[in-house]
Amino acid sequence: MSTSLPALLAAMPKAELHIHIEGSLEPELIFQLAQRNGVAIPYASVEELRKAYAFTNLQSFLDIYYAGASVLLKEQDFYDMAWAYLRKAAADNVIRTEIFFDPQTHTARGVSMETVVNGLHRACVDAKTMGVDAELILCFLRHLSEEDAFLTLEQALPLRDKFIGVGLDSSELGHPPEKFARVFAKCRALGLHLVAHAGEEGPPAYVWAALDVLKVERIDHGVQSVKDPALMQRLAQDRIPLTVCPLSNLKLCVFPKLADHNIRQLLDAGLVATVNSDDPAYFGGYMNDNFLQTFAATGLAKEHAYRLAANSFEGSFAEAGAKRRYLERLDQAFAAQG
Repeated sequence: MSTSLPALLAAMPKAELHIHIEGSLEPELIFQLAQRNGVAIPYASVEELRKAYAFTNLQSFLDIYYAGASVLLKEQDFYDMAWAYLRKAAADNVIRTEIFFDPQTHTARGVSMETVVNGLHRACVDAKTMGVDAELILCFLRHLSEEDAFLTLEQALPLRDKFIGVGLDSSELGHPPEKFARVFAKCRALGLHLVAHAGEEGPPAYVWAALDVLKVERIDHGVQSVKDPALMQRLAQDRIPLTVCPLSNLKLCVFPKLADHNIRQLLDAGLVATVNSDDPAYFGGYMNDNFLQTFAATGLAKEHAYRLAANSFEGSFAEAGAKRRYLERLDQAFAAQG
């Protein structure tokens, strides 16, 4: 990597389109909130909890992810979690972020939908003071039933003005997108933006189903799409963004080494691939960590950096005027680097 490239990667404005806010909960904040709320957690120290972040696959990660979320009980807890992430995003020159949240993880514990959404939304509003445009996307947990997703949507609709879309996350294998066809049809009728996790550990067939059955506008992950040339052609032709998460893919053994990641293949095929952090507290890096480590491992160059940042703005749900402003700032950052 040339000496100027790391500085450019860090300084360039970018959008983050795949961030689970519960996955940004650092061990220090988990302990702080556990103490504040009188919640017992099965770890003696921050260090012991960090050591537990040793995953072999998606499920082993999800087990500890849900345990960590148990400390979130009050509106201020959700605000503090989101604010901690947004400060890191601002430091990484993220100027647009579309944040996933998992209400079922909290409502199942007796925390109200209002508590969750109001805390997160307040942090998003306050993020403007740091120059970050932040919006919320409500995700349904795919290991639960579609009936549960409908109930969650019903609970969330009085707060409709505080989130811009819905997504689908959690355990992918054995839970194909079509399981949620009816609830996504309802969300589409309500005018919500639609995204879904597909093709992380699941097959290309899940990506097809997300596109054709759920009719999503964006695929979260999607790295398994390279196994299906017809799917690659479709994604490129329809400009369907892929929210790729390199360090997450490494940590969850989707790729054995970061050097083996297929992000260059996705870009070379003309796909709207983007770089994102997924669950940064657990996977070893926020946005700039993902860019720096991925570029160092794969040999991506300056032109790829521009393309990935431009893709992140194109793939966002920001209004057209905002997208133009974001791209102008990107051009200025590259012009400043010469």
